[in-house]
Amino acid sequence: MQKTLIIGIAGGSGSGKSTIADIICRRFEGRVAMMRHDDYYKAHNDKTYEERARQNYDCPDAFETDLMAAHLRRLRDGQAVDCPTYDYGNHNRAEVTRRVEPAPVVLVDGILVLAEKQLRDMMDIKIFVDADADVRILRRITRDVNERKRTLDSVIEQYIRTVKPMHEAYVEPSKKYADIIIPEGGHNLVAMDMLETRVRNHLLAL
Repeated sequence: MQKTLIIGIAGGSGSGKSTIADIICRRFEGRVAMMRHDDYYKAHNDKTYEERARQNYDCPDAFETDLMAAHLRRLRDGQAVDCPTYDYGNHNRAEVTRRVEPAPVVLVDGILVLAEKQLRDMMDIKIFVDADADVRILRRITRDVNERKRTLDSVIEQYIRTVKPMHEAYVEPSKKYADIIIPEGGHNLVAMDMLETRVRNHLLAL
């Protein structure tokens, strides 16, 4: 059985980790599976929209990480999985799932994927994407207002209430587990070239 290369990409919200993952997926289309920790946010069907909007989404308890770990093990073993999906506009897990087929390379993207030992232990390469806090909040505002239809006030309030303190408590400390720290995300061409070379060599060796 071919070995699956599992690459974890962590970093603060707005650091550029998803950009790196998207670039790798495009460069090696059809040979890379994408798993996003955000899709494993716990469902909160028992709460009102207002209650869900005020949930802390930046701590380990916000995620159903056991399910993601189980899905990663299945992918690693050559089995397809039905990954949950998340509705950012509704602050809840969506009803639809996403079929993920096994692939030679699996990317695991999320703010806390290096903070979770059960995920970290399955990774062959652990990456932390570093970016200045000012850059991250500006990117987050742009993304959440334009793509996720949030108000500017709600983005700022959430950042102050949960995003910043949880980043300091959980995300930043997980940097110590990284094999590679990439400043400036997908804009770091040298780091991207090294990562692409590693993926390409793995694929050529199969």
